[in-house]
Amino acid sequence: MSVQKIEPDQNPLGTKPVGSLLVEFAIPSIIAMLVSALYNIVDQFLSGIM
Repeated sequence: MSVQKIEPDQNPLGTKPVGSLLVEFAIPSIIAMLVSALYNIVDQFLSGIM
């Protein structure tokens, strides 16, 4: 079994500033969760009407 060395440009989590990592990873995840929650709310509302 060979051990592969990970270059810094392959793994940004250890080298990039925290602020840019938040923008890159957390904000898109938050937006996706908000869209999913909004979809579920609208779906429940519309299924209650019909």
